[in-house]
Amino acid sequence: MAKEEGRPAAAENSEDVARLKTRLDVLDQRLDNIDSMVTAVAERVMNRPLTLHLNCPNCGKNVEVDLIGSSKPGK
Repeated sequence: MAKEEGRPAAAENSEDVARLKTRLDVLDQRLDNIDSMVTAVAERVMNRPLTLHLNCPNCGKNVEVDLIGSSKPGK
């Protein structure tokens, strides 16, 4: 990294570390949100059937996916 006028290299490094920490926190929050959504879908599939209707991006045909699960009685 090249020094800017009036800014020592240590200040640049601390700003880079702070920016990296912020980006990692945002990524962690996004992964937590994805985990929550996947967990909710999995719980729903275990309790009752779930049907997904998708369009194939290659051929344009409609695809229907049925997910059926069975849950064991709770503790």
